[in-house]
Amino acid sequence: MNKSIKIFAPATVANLSCGFDVLGCCLDTVGDEMVISLTSNPEVKITKIDGANLPLETHKNVAGVAVEALLKAYKKEIGVTIEIYKKIKAGSGIGSSAASSAGAVWAVNYLLDSPFSSQELIAFAMEGEKLASGNAHADNVAPALLGGFTLVRSYKPLDVIKLNTPKDLMITVIHPQIEVKTSDSRSVIKHNVSLQQAIQQWGNVGGLVAGLFTEDYELIGRSLEDVIIEPLRSILIPEFTAVKEAALSSGALGCGISGSGPSIFALSKGDKTATLVADAIRNVYSKTGLKFDIHISKINNDGIKIIEV
Repeated sequence: MNKSIKIFAPATVANLSCGFDVLGCCLDTVGDEMVISLTSNPEVKITKIDGANLPLETHKNVAGVAVEALLKAYKKEIGVTIEIYKKIKAGSGIGSSAASSAGAVWAVNYLLDSPFSSQELIAFAMEGEKLASGNAHADNVAPALLGGFTLVRSYKPLDVIKLNTPKDLMITVIHPQIEVKTSDSRSVIKHNVSLQQAIQQWGNVGGLVAGLFTEDYELIGRSLEDVIIEPLRSILIPEFTAVKEAALSSGALGCGISGSGPSIFALSKGDKTATLVADAIRNVYSKTGLKFDIHISKINNDGIKIIEV
């Protein structure tokens, strides 16, 4: 047996302001590359990691853990080797661990002639997220696997819905070169919220989903409001308020924290506005002395893509 595939495993933006742990979307211009091979030697091996200092030990690597979960369910002895070429920096807030977890299980499933459904693949990839952050959340791995925008309606049982992607929607992301670990970012979150906050947040989630399906860009913008998580996490991100103000002043529909941070995302209608937003937030961060990356991307409606078979 010697079946191999090279894939593009995309970056993702989770939460989308109002949808903590349940909403996410998939990027098109940034992601990892992975080479996954099936072997006759029944073990999962991480043979190469380029671009990041991550563990090669299978049980310590999110891709290895996710694939082991898949193979346990497959119930046939099979071997897998994994090469990871990291283009998404760890702790960036744009789904670095999710890209590895989702990419690995997607590729293995493809090489095995797709014995598992998308929902099952999401569950396997969530095991990698559990290793990375201590919490098996799906808001990054789901859009990576399904593409576009996704909503986790339920975790028990797992029920993930792919949402509509308005054709002119663009996303701009700034990634400050500081690391905010997901586990640390979760530690600042309160476990109890007021009923008033909950009602406001539910309304925004409903509004955002409705805006995506009706392609009502103004409704999308009004719904990109987070009254629960953002006020707590934003203090961990330098110049967050200034970036948000600059993005909105430049025409962005809305702006918020990407995942657990430190990246900040802004949704816009059209390339022109997305570029203006990028210029505005670049101007803010160029005065901080911090290194940063900026990505402008359409929404990737396909998710993981094959580079070479």
